Amino acid sequence: MFSAIMLCAAASLMAQGNIEKLKEVIVINDQLVTMAEVEALAKDGQLKGMHKGVTQEQRDALYQLHGDKIGDKEFITVIELRNEVEMAEQQRISRKSHKIKKDTEGEFFLVRGDKAINFKAKMIDGTEFKLTDHRGKVVLLNFWATWCGPCLKEFIAMPDKILGPNAGEDFVFIPIAIGQKEKTVADKMASMKKYGVDFNVGFDTHSEIWNQYAAGSIPKNFLIDKNGVIRYISGGFSEESLDKIAVAIQELLAE
Repeated sequence: MFSAIMLCAAASLMAQGNIEKLKEVIVINDQLVTMAEVEALAKDGQLKGMHKGVTQEQRDALYQLHGDKIGDKEFITVIELRNEVEMAEQQRISRKSHKIKKDTEGEFFLVRGDKAINFKAKMIDGTEFKLTDHRGKVVLLNFWATWCGPCLKEFIAMPDKILGPNAGEDFVFIPIAIGQKEKTVADKMASMKKYGVDFNVGFDTHSEIWNQYAAGSIPKNFLIDKNGVIRYISGGFSEESLDKIAVAIQELLAE
């Protein structure tokens, strides 16, 4: 029992350590900045855009400047600032309009209580996944992409928070990569093994499955009960959101 506890604790620390390695780096004009500095610029109206992810060449150039502070290219955010002309125009617009808060719920085409739409997906190991074949089990359907930093952070936390605790249960995790070529997905999953991520994923190259379930940002999760009904949805990644999914899985397994 003591050994098992120690192993679980070690696995948890390893997962947390891997997530720390993927800490976001924010860059303005090739200089590293903090989120507090970005928020100050945004408050002044100077923030034009935030671009998550860079090319490998851009990442390597930043690494030459900043060394090990620069991690994988998916976790680099480049901030674009407005020039003087754009600042003047932004101030004019701001005086005439109000910022509208985006309705995140509007990004979900299927919500709690809806029947999950059946789909088939080719898996990275060459098998085929069909949702209705898993009726009688709790299914966590996850939409992600290789360029999505939060998606990859969520993947690193999955073994410790979701997969390990539910091993041997009537539970299925089905991550679907949207809008990408199979080789791109396979290469990313191979590289993610260094972070302890080693599980099967499906392809949705033309986003046909995704377009039936949701739109907008990723990751998105749909928790489906044993009768094929969606019982929980979530968007984005945080430790807290994944903890809520873990609790919801346990509740559905107990039904």
